Amino acid sequence: MVNLAAVIGLGFVLGVRHATDPDHVIAVSTIVSRQRSIRQAGVIGVLWGVGHTITIFCVGAAIILFNVVIPPRIGLAMELAVGMMLILLGILNLTGITQRITHRHTPDHSHDSVVHSHRHTHDGLVHEHIHGHRPEVHMHLDPRVDANPDRSILRRLGLYQFLRPLAVGLVHGLAGSAAVALLVLAEIRDPRWAVGYLLVFGIGTIAGMMLITMMIGAPFAYTRGRFAPFNRGLGIASGLLSLAFGLFITFQIAISDGLFASHPHWTPR
Repeated sequence: MVNLAAVIGLGFVLGVRHATDPDHVIAVSTIVSRQRSIRQAGVIGVLWGVGHTITIFCVGAAIILFNVVIPPRIGLAMELAVGMMLILLGILNLTGITQRITHRHTPDHSHDSVVHSHRHTHDGLVHEHIHGHRPEVHMHLDPRVDANPDRSILRRLGLYQFLRPLAVGLVHGLAGSAAVALLVLAEIRDPRWAVGYLLVFGIGTIAGMMLITMMIGAPFAYTRGRFAPFNRGLGIASGLLSLAFGLFITFQIAISDGLFASHPHWTPR
């Protein structure tokens, strides 16, 4: 009988370690490079981890419970999606498209809206300052507003920045689900324990990615207003790294592993 504490501990630790895979770190670095605070970067990491966990759990559970076998060509295609996504993220960052889309779809930055709000603190009280650009509007709401920090962060991110890391995490989970499921099956024979392990593994991945994105986001947030040229350099570097690593993965899968050959060879990793 597999010990419950051992399953929980091992799954969580390996989930945290899984979050540090190079393709994961590079992908989130292109996203958090435009964040204005460490807290927002942490939320990005959690959203990525949730998307990753959803795919890992669903695909992994299907492999464990129903003995689903993924053909080599399908497996390689799932991993190719990660390479293509890294290339896309890199290009969007380098061309400035990411910044323009983020600026347009972030509520606090939308200048097209008639009215939008800003919060600031005076003497320990939170004030909500509302103004608009078409026409000019200026007013103050009740000064004794106790804002919910978590809700405020999600509102500032906007729908686009909420869905983007979630989608990126889903794609990454698709590529790694087979390897994780096969590793679990090799060690844990009871399907119930194996599925439980996947869930704990996902929780560990969420925690690990939250910490990683906060660490990556720290220099971007610190240099954003103080050292603008250096901040732009960091953003360009993250875009170049994503593009280069995506091209490397794509070449390895398409050519070395023979995705488009008559007999592709695939080892889940």
